[in-house]
Amino acid sequence: MKITALRVQTALVPLPEPHRTASGVVAASPLALLTVETDAGVQGRSMLFTYTPAALKPTADLLRGMEALIVGQELAPAALWQSLHARFRLLGTQGLVGMALSGIDMALWDALAHAQKLPMYALLGAQAKPIKAYGAVGYDGVEGSAKVAESWAKKGFKGVKAKIGYPTLAEDLATIRAMRAAVGKDVAIMVDYNQSLTHTEAAKRLHALDGEGLEWIEEPVLAHDYAAFVKLSQGTRTPLQVGENWWGPLDFRHAFNAGVRSLVMPDVMKCGGVTGWQQIASMASVYGVPCSNHLWPEISAHLLCATPTAHWLEYADWWNPILQEPLPIEQGMAIASDAPGSGVRFDQAAIEKYTV
Repeated sequence: MKITALRVQTALVPLPEPHRTASGVVAASPLALLTVETDAGVQGRSMLFTYTPAALKPTADLLRGMEALIVGQELAPAALWQSLHARFRLLGTQGLVGMALSGIDMALWDALAHAQKLPMYALLGAQAKPIKAYGAVGYDGVEGSAKVAESWAKKGFKGVKAKIGYPTLAEDLATIRAMRAAVGKDVAIMVDYNQSLTHTEAAKRLHALDGEGLEWIEEPVLAHDYAAFVKLSQGTRTPLQVGENWWGPLDFRHAFNAGVRSLVMPDVMKCGGVTGWQQIASMASVYGVPCSNHLWPEISAHLLCATPTAHWLEYADWWNPILQEPLPIEQGMAIASDAPGSGVRFDQAAIEKYTV
């Protein structure tokens, strides 16, 4: 089976509710939508989230420029991953280039799963298994965070994760405690600092948060400061979570070798797609590190089924409006689709509504 085309569409999809962060408000998702076509009529699909509309056109143009590198090639995702990464080694395989390569890889694996008439988890040699899921809470203040957390808990989610890093530690603690009062003792609470603290401030706040019964504390300092994560983890009982901003398997190898071995959460768009995820999942298994996901719930549900140390699934409903079948959550558990592919099936009529 040979690849005949790579079709790229762009869309700006409004979020169900604006998502507040410490650096601003995300009201819509800028998405590059990929469709790989083959000479057998089989198609594969994937999505890229560029965070800011300013990066959407450059990402789409980059993808269109890469089409010539895969057209005429056999549908062999792992082999193409190696050749494409070698092709861009001198330019670098992070940033927009890394995102584009990951998007192509995800679409190729989706096409292969469709060709074999298998759900992706089965193509990867795994069995379906439910994964406990949590919902996201933005930088919404004490009352807002409690309200959103309660709404996720009422939907049956097993956990909630809030963005913190307010001007004072007292505000962080007040937000966490308001959420705990809203969701009860049986719902896990995670918090995410989004790399906002200095080392000194992080040590102070992490120590204070140790008594709050948190599932994890995410990215208190810069994501690539591996030495800081090792030192901070030695001074807190609460597990530290990191990995969503690491680029490809090599970043994960450097982190593991530096001693960062608490929790990891690869982002399939940044970590190298399905092929990169498999390499990272193998490393996490060797080191016994629990592995969750960052965004991309549909395909991540399949990948976590094939991850020996699978931990939590981060659920987001941001892109549901353009999907035929969003990932179902049943009694707080994510259930990977048993239909062929990665779970990403576009609603073309909806895409046309949001096309930019």
